[in-house]
Amino acid sequence: MTAPELIPFTPNWPEPAPRFLRPELPPAPELILRDMLTAPLAQWVEQAAEAKGAPVDYVFWSLLTMAGATIGNARWVSPWGGWQEPPVIWGMCIGLPSAGKSPALDAVMQPLRKAERALREEAQAEVKEWEDKAELAKLIEAAWKEDAKKAIKEGDTPPERPIGCNVGPPPHIPRLVVSDATIERLGDILSRQPRGILLMRDELAGWLENMQRYAGGGNDRPFWLESNGGRSFSVERMGRPSLTIDRLTIGMLGGIQPDRLKSLLFKADDDGLLARFVPIWPEPAPLRRPRISADESFINRVVERLLSLELVTDENEETRPWTVSFAEDACELMDTFRQTVRQWEAGAEGLMLSFIGKLPGLVARLSLILGYFDYAAGMGEEPTQIFASEFGRAAHLVETYILPMARRAYAEAEIPKDERAARRLLGIIREQGWKNFTTRQVMRLDRSGLGRRADLDPALAALEEADCIRPVETPRNPRGGRPERLYAVNPAVHRR
Repeated sequence: MTAPELIPFTPNWPEPAPRFLRPELPPAPELILRDMLTAPLAQWVEQAAEAKGAPVDYVFWSLLTMAGATIGNARWVSPWGGWQEPPVIWGMCIGLPSAGKSPALDAVMQPLRKAERALREEAQAEVKEWEDKAELAKLIEAAWKEDAKKAIKEGDTPPERPIGCNVGPPPHIPRLVVSDATIERLGDILSRQPRGILLMRDELAGWLENMQRYAGGGNDRPFWLESNGGRSFSVERMGRPSLTIDRLTIGMLGGIQPDRLKSLLFKADDDGLLARFVPIWPEPAPLRRPRISADESFINRVVERLLSLELVTDENEETRPWTVSFAEDACELMDTFRQTVRQWEAGAEGLMLSFIGKLPGLVARLSLILGYFDYAAGMGEEPTQIFASEFGRAAHLVETYILPMARRAYAEAEIPKDERAARRLLGIIREQGWKNFTTRQVMRLDRSGLGRRADLDPALAALEEADCIRPVETPRNPRGGRPERLYAVNPAVHRR
């Protein structure tokens, strides 16, 4: 549709408000790997990223998440009495389909799945042995039942049930990583595998949308909220007794496209589920043929060493995590860090406020994982305490990378609704190349959030106040009815 001719008006325009002209998306922070990892591990991440054609950010965060889930309930961290954290990390890799998310996740999942196969093959031999014993037990029990029937018939005391009738439950087949599972299935696994597990979803959007869809009912959402903190949880099972898991500990890793995340940001409940994910949204890696490959034997050894960590058994013969405490210098740094978090909270709201509030717990978890990275890479003994060196690296990672990355990922969620509509309208004006336009033109496009007058009017008012557009008086319609609403566009809108 051709726009109506502009009525002459004074051509002088003030400079538009800068907030509408600058890019909505903050730049991605730079990840300095060697500030966080020892040289061998940093080199492996760099090589794996190049081999997969992915940003190092995706590989690094996948490695952190995998390591936290692999340590699981074997080791927890305690800054001080009354405060314990499991090394559970939830990582969300954000990017377009071509960004290399899946290949980067594969670089870390492959060694974990390889270790799982070895454990499962070992367990399968135990299962075969158990099955042979179970068959024999059936025969023993059948013979005992016959003897018991005969004794009862003859008025004699029936024989006691032989010990060989009871071979116990079948051996557990270990699972280190699952791609999808019901709560009941995960409950069965975790009730027999106290270490914990990693859930890896190539695409997180469906899982998160499902959580939003059923946020008001069922027990899926509480289950997942508790699984991030390693708390006790009872899983109800249809037709069977409920299961109580002492430490529900599940790491989570997956990818999501920016548009899918954006739609979720405006539906998110305030219970903190989405805020428990650490969003990772780097710039795309250069498109080039890989020149190197990663050392598989090195990362396999790292995984094996993490898996060698065992839960401890207390005086009541119950397994529990071995708790790694903070040294005094790390406690002092944590005090300072918490004061800094309080300052960050003062300027935040909504999802960012919820995310920032969880940073002290996250930095404690990262301190433990980074300390165990050194051990797993063969660079030292197993940590007995968390010192300022480990905490300092974790806090530096949070302040210089994780917090800016969250501000990038959640930027649009922090913008008020009317301003979001105004930015959307400004994008349409640029896209269409309009020098002037009518409200009818906009509404005919039927764009989301601008198709109704009640949504469009606040956007127009915001852009008018920002000196991006200006209403132009039009002649009255000789046929009567509502006059056409015409707006002129500040030429600076198209120059930027």
